[in-house]
Amino acid sequence: MTTMPATTTAVAAALDLPAVDRWHRPLVVVAAAMGVLALVTGVLALVDQREILGQIAWLKPLKFAISLALYAITMAWMLGQLRRWRRAADIAGTVTAVAILAEIVVITGAAAVGTTSHFNVTTPLNGALWGIMGASIATLWIAGLLVAIALAVNPMPDRARTLAVRAGIGIGLVGMAIAFLMTGPTQAQLADFQGIAGAHAVGVADGGAGLPFLGWSTEGGDLRVPHFVGMHALQLLPLGLLGLELAGRRIRVLGDPRVRLELVAVAALAMVALLALLTLQALAGQPVVAPAGPFLAAGVALVVATLGATTVVLVRGRARSAPTLATVHA
Repeated sequence: MTTMPATTTAVAAALDLPAVDRWHRPLVVVAAAMGVLALVTGVLALVDQREILGQIAWLKPLKFAISLALYAITMAWMLGQLRRWRRAADIAGTVTAVAILAEIVVITGAAAVGTTSHFNVTTPLNGALWGIMGASIATLWIAGLLVAIALAVNPMPDRARTLAVRAGIGIGLVGMAIAFLMTGPTQAQLADFQGIAGAHAVGVADGGAGLPFLGWSTEGGDLRVPHFVGMHALQLLPLGLLGLELAGRRIRVLGDPRVRLELVAVAALAMVALLALLTLQALAGQPVVAPAGPFLAAGVALVVATLGATTVVLVRGRARSAPTLATVHA
């Protein structure tokens, strides 16, 4: 029987994390499998230079393996927090694990044979596989909603962690739902249907110039950007809060639970605003690397507002934690 390293155990105890044996095991197994797949497809991307829509074929399963590994392990940890509704949430977690496997098998298989997995209905087989992917995506979303409901009735050790977990999965569900905006055929596809119904890009065809590795369009809008940001709020908010808890052991102001709660609230609101901004920018056909007009102004305003709110929280928290003159004399 393996045990956690002493340092890891000490950190887990300090942060009041659930024991590893409480984590949802099927999701932990899936996360490990995605990690292995990421290594395999990473090697294949180096040795097999075939391209699909302008990108090396194996990069898509590599990106999905990394993303799904993060999603699975975060959900496994969140399920380990539950005290009530645990059985129903465990079932939702197992369904999530199966849906992840179904989706990644289709994506990896398509890369292996040199074709696209998303939006591809060029043949009955491809249409059936795309249908399986669509069903798995919908299943992931519904299962995530059930877990979100379970988390809503299970408070965490403190209010900041409760907010981080609930906001993370709530924003994550919105980010996942953005994927459904990609599934309708574009006007160009309807005018000359070639068996592709749906697109990641807006205003330009998929497969044009894009960011290295990520592939996000640098010529038009791309709905993968808000989809990615929203989904990974699921990790960013809880992990950011755990980082604040660790830092609070050395930095007095961050040791104040109220300060951590307010910082998480600022981060969650900023994430919601960013998700909305990126979605509108993508739908307007503007590339993420070149915001212009109202989108650029809104982005600058969001950064300024977030930094300002963070500063206010820290200054107020420091003032509360500073000893008063009467306390010093006493």
